[in-house]
Amino acid sequence: MKGIFEDTATAFALKSDSELERAYFLFKLIANEPLVRIGTAVTNFAIKAHLPVEGLIRATVFDHFCGGVSEADCMPVIDKMWASGVYSVLDYSVEGKESEDPLDKALEKTLEIMDFAKEKQAIPFAVFKPTGYGRFALYQKLGEGKTLTKEETAEWDRVVNRFEATCKKAYDLDIPLLIDAEETWMQDAADDLVESMMRKYNKEKAVVFNTLQMYRWDRMDYLKDLHQRASDEGFKIGIKVVRGAYLEKENERAEEMGYPTPMCPTKQATDENFDACVLYILENLNTISLFSGTHNEDSCYKLMQMMKEKGVAKDDPRVGFGQLYGMSDHITFNLAKEGYNVAKYLPFGPVRDVMPYLIRRAEENTSVAGQTNRELELLKKEKKRRKI
Repeated sequence: MKGIFEDTATAFALKSDSELERAYFLFKLIANEPLVRIGTAVTNFAIKAHLPVEGLIRATVFDHFCGGVSEADCMPVIDKMWASGVYSVLDYSVEGKESEDPLDKALEKTLEIMDFAKEKQAIPFAVFKPTGYGRFALYQKLGEGKTLTKEETAEWDRVVNRFEATCKKAYDLDIPLLIDAEETWMQDAADDLVESMMRKYNKEKAVVFNTLQMYRWDRMDYLKDLHQRASDEGFKIGIKVVRGAYLEKENERAEEMGYPTPMCPTKQATDENFDACVLYILENLNTISLFSGTHNEDSCYKLMQMMKEKGVAKDDPRVGFGQLYGMSDHITFNLAKEGYNVAKYLPFGPVRDVMPYLIRRAEENTSVAGQTNRELELLKKEKKRRKI
């Protein structure tokens, strides 16, 4: 089992020579932290100043990390990956909208994606972000136990209705729904809302999935408490397990505001927390379904080993792996070759609107020790194999 992620011929089979060269060029840029900071600032300025940079962005970073500008635009990518046994999770990656129109548009888009997914075996999940459906500050205020104004109460009712419409449709169409996690200071309200949807729609099996960011030291306790409530009340749990995406922001806010950081003290502690969570779920697979969203090779090997030891079939529908499009192809495509359920998160949306997502991807790659170097090492190995 060990060593399957070294197979670069399988990992990059879908990439042409020019796409391989582009990937190598992009990760070389991302490896340079000062360059990422400068590039981010320049790109933000160009977008806000309405400079004609969309074509350049589309031809480089956008096409590497995104599937397209619309569902239809994503279809060639979806079909190519499906031919290699890899599922797609269409992710409408428009972030940071707070007025009602874009929030309603996000709902409309998610519902459209579900109809689209129902017709495509290659798209087994739907996904959305809580802040795609409501203002960040509203979740925060509710989570802090503060009283909402009359207007805010009406606004929150609209957020709940968006969740309800989406979860009901997921249930009706029998499409599992992955709901992303965000910053800790808004997450409590989102957790409560997602749990209420699980209670309603996860009676027979996991349809609604919450996301646990395991760089938070409190998430194992949360999962065990949730599991107890689910056992007592008779509903199933869907969990997407990730390490987390807001580490620096979380630590900075904790320091500024004088409270203990909600983050694990070390990377190793996060890794151990992640693996403990995955093990707990596998030990309770009759009531908890797992989507393991990770780019960590060791965690993937450990999950594969756990499945083998517990007699869980590689293609058991209650267990899936996932990585982001444009990253960790050596994990995704080699897992698919071995017969595991594995999906790529496939972001899409108008180039200008998806820029916050792309900037976060670049910043995350820069901050994760070894991630970018590993990508470069494998791309270099494949270039050598192809003699380009």
